[in-house]
Amino acid sequence: MAANTRDIRRRIKSIKNTAQITKAMQMVAAAKMRKAQQAALAGRPYADLMSKVLRSVGEQSEQTHPLLEVRAVSRELVLVISTDKGLCGALNTNLLRELNRFEPAKTTYVAAGRKGAQYLARTKQSILADFELKDAPKFAETKVISKYCIEQFLAGAVDKVTVAYTHFVSTLTQTPTLRTILPLPPAEVAGDGTPAAEDAGGGYLYEPSAEEVLGGLLPHYVHFQIYQMVLDSRASEHSARMVAMKSATDNAKQLIKDLTLEYNKVRQAAITTEILEIATAQMAMG
Repeated sequence: MAANTRDIRRRIKSIKNTAQITKAMQMVAAAKMRKAQQAALAGRPYADLMSKVLRSVGEQSEQTHPLLEVRAVSRELVLVISTDKGLCGALNTNLLRELNRFEPAKTTYVAAGRKGAQYLARTKQSILADFELKDAPKFAETKVISKYCIEQFLAGAVDKVTVAYTHFVSTLTQTPTLRTILPLPPAEVAGDGTPAAEDAGGGYLYEPSAEEVLGGLLPHYVHFQIYQMVLDSRASEHSARMVAMKSATDNAKQLIKDLTLEYNKVRQAAITTEILEIATAQMAMG
């Protein structure tokens, strides 16, 4: 019995230490989550307005742009935006599962995030580049990634560029998403006939010309869209980690309660047995 109670006490102590760690990680993730969510949500109005201006310029421009060229897809580039660390639930698993949709023989990858790079290396995929991002990336840092993707597309090395990232919806909901970024979908440039698209194209005059404005705006649009996807991925990461660590802390507390109850039962049984042994010995001695 003594050995059994000692083992239970050791397990309770170990789980308490684990709960302290997960609680600390939960608090750190919550602090980072608020900043990441604010950054992701703050950039969306700018991205929406840029889309409207881009449609306006596209409707007035009479020339096409190389970033709008639609080609037969013989080679596709997939930018995978994942996390550097784990302990964020099924976030990376759900995202990397989406990569099964691509044909390995026709697909090359660019990784932004250690988890995605490790998965691509483990599955022996074709990796062109591997970029590292800070916990709170700046626009200039993500621009290096988007510039590389644009160069690959313009050089003809790939015919299509798709981004795999996790779209932030709320603290409890993050959606793995595949989005084509090059060539830019026609609806994003020329509008789709909806009232919103028509409103975006009215009343603007461009100097020196709509074609030159379009040529300068399109690369910046791609740069910012990828930056916004990185922000969404970071907000999703910290939200998922906070929820996962809270769940781990709650499970640890419940396990401690169960083990404490078991410890009390074993201890009570041991005390009862000792009392019975003393009483039996006293009766035997007369």
